[in-house]
Amino acid sequence: MAGILDTVDQRTQLVGENRLEILMFRLAGRQLFAINVFKVQEVLQLPKLTLMPQRHPFVCGVVNLRGQTLPVIDLSQAIGMRPLVPGPNSTIIVTEYNRSVQAFLVGGVDRIVNMNWEAIMPPPSSAGRQHYLTAISKVDDQLVEVIDVEKVLAEIVPYNAKVSRDKLDDPLLARARGREVLLVDDSNVALSQLRDTLGQLGVKMHIASDGLKALKMLKAWADTGVDMTEKLLMVFTDAEMPEMDGYRLTTEIRNDPRLRGLYVVLHTSLSGSFNESMVKKVGCDNFLSKFQPDKLVDVVRQRLLLDEVDA
Repeated sequence: MAGILDTVDQRTQLVGENRLEILMFRLAGRQLFAINVFKVQEVLQLPKLTLMPQRHPFVCGVVNLRGQTLPVIDLSQAIGMRPLVPGPNSTIIVTEYNRSVQAFLVGGVDRIVNMNWEAIMPPPSSAGRQHYLTAISKVDDQLVEVIDVEKVLAEIVPYNAKVSRDKLDDPLLARARGREVLLVDDSNVALSQLRDTLGQLGVKMHIASDGLKALKMLKAWADTGVDMTEKLLMVFTDAEMPEMDGYRLTTEIRNDPRLRGLYVVLHTSLSGSFNESMVKKVGCDNFLSKFQPDKLVDVVRQRLLLDEVDA
């Protein structure tokens, strides 16, 4: 397992090219699962596990890793499969999602594969574990299921979409009421959080489950001759999505004269320091880590302030 994540600098060059690398692994059976390598900090043998009283059923316990206490989540049980039995030879994948670090107990790591987002498809409606998948693909004729980790984590620690009263009392936010926004994300959990938070501002929301669908929607509106910056207050887009990621979507928006004036916010669970550099590279107007309702409203306020400057 040592060295499996040694090529981070090379992987960063893939972003913006509609490419990614996935870490493939198994859980309680032969089926291959995957997550984006950018969410992974390290893969290692399970350290000493400490049990916790009244822990969530999916949490095996906690481990101490270089002075940091991390929960260990049985990913197999969390997505409805047979639980794994932790032992001295077990493997954990340490990940960072939405500014939190946790370890996932897995059955074993397979390998890292470089892929194009176009080769990663939304799961079919007949997929047995669709509730916990954001995408599927094939590697060497084997089906690979990409897990919706945001949903797994939200079931363990439910997200809060409530905006602080002092934020909502801001008179400037009244100008958002009735305005239209486009939400682009392949995770139902993330879309629910956006809807629940933005719904408190009274905005009208359009939804697209990946960048390609969003781009087609935007171009169809533009084809009718509508002024897109008047129609849409802003676009919120995830980074990782099947068929077309948020970075490529933003690039396509900036390359279309009818769309390039749109205010685009990268709304993602990927690490902040990395995304801040990517925001500048592809031309996003703002960046926000997921599941921060007050900061989400702050970003809307920043967009509304631009209207005052232009007035």
